[in-house]
Amino acid sequence: MIIGERLRALREERKLSHGDIEERTGMLRCYVSRVERGHTVPAVETLEKFARALEIPLYKIFTDGELPEFSRRNLPAQSSRSRKEARFFNKFRPLFARMKEGDRALLMDLAREMAAVAVRKARKKARATEPSQKRRASSEQMVEPGAEPVRESQDEPAG
Repeated sequence: MIIGERLRALREERKLSHGDIEERTGMLRCYVSRVERGHTVPAVETLEKFARALEIPLYKIFTDGELPEFSRRNLPAQSSRSRKEARFFNKFRPLFARMKEGDRALLMDLAREMAAVAVRKARKKARATEPSQKRRASSEQMVEPGAEPVRESQDEPAG
């Protein structure tokens, strides 16, 4: 979909002229025409002006029809823990905004490294707690048919 074509269709649907859009937005008629013909790519702020002039929500410029129905029941349930974490992290937002770029980059690098360490530890723990049956089954496959499987424990006397 080309934005210019969509804007022209919405304008004509409301029976507005380029002059009407100029009055409502302050943009020149020739600019409105250039956007509609696809000769100029409008900025988001310009699209917001168009939406206000056309008296439509901004998303309607990008869709031909209605948006799909979204409701809370269609979304996965959010646990109270994740809501609590979201509130906690929202407290940091103004602090991050005031940080210098270098400090923010350092903090992000530190967080990435901590996450990588946590992943490595989790993988190591998963390997250590791997079911012993799986390991035993793989060692029994190597034994010749009819022979007794080799015992893993060295503490027991051979009988």
